[in-house]
Amino acid sequence: MNRKVKGHEGEREQYLPKLTSQEQELFLNIRGVLMRIACVREDGSPLVTPIWFIFRDDSIWFTPRERSEWFGCLLRDPRVSLCIDEEAHLYRKILADGRVELVHDIGDDDLWRNLYRDIASGYIREDAAEAYVHNTIDQRRGLYRLFLPGASVKSWRLPLRGERAEGIWHDRYYGEGTRYKRH
Repeated sequence: MNRKVKGHEGEREQYLPKLTSQEQELFLNIRGVLMRIACVREDGSPLVTPIWFIFRDDSIWFTPRERSEWFGCLLRDPRVSLCIDEEAHLYRKILADGRVELVHDIGDDDLWRNLYRDIASGYIREDAAEAYVHNTIDQRRGLYRLFLPGASVKSWRLPLRGERAEGIWHDRYYGEGTRYKRH
């Protein structure tokens, strides 16, 4: 998919294989894909944590435990960067920046227990997810979501058969005089 980008020399066409909305939705619903959440500690330093998530209703939902460091960070500052990617071919990646919403604070766990079970089922067998929820039911959690239509979302993947496969990086990554540097 071609995309217009602004560079130092003005606007030009670039060949970055961006995920379509349908491709994004399919990717976000693959079992076992972890998300990395980046938030800001009180001292301003970054904190990145790999976590489970679920994609539903145009939102990415996730649940920090009450005593996790990143839950405290989100309570102080709801700005996040999310990275959801895969290591195998097609190397799909989705990055999302925005402000998360605390939908249910700690103590409201019973109101969204089924969603917690669904999140766990995305990573372990259903019967194991049930046991996981049962065994951790006394560990209070909050429920957050990032509404993707209100966030800055970027995505990409390797080109598919029939798509242009050369020069797919942004022009700033190519050194002067190299094969794919555009002038």
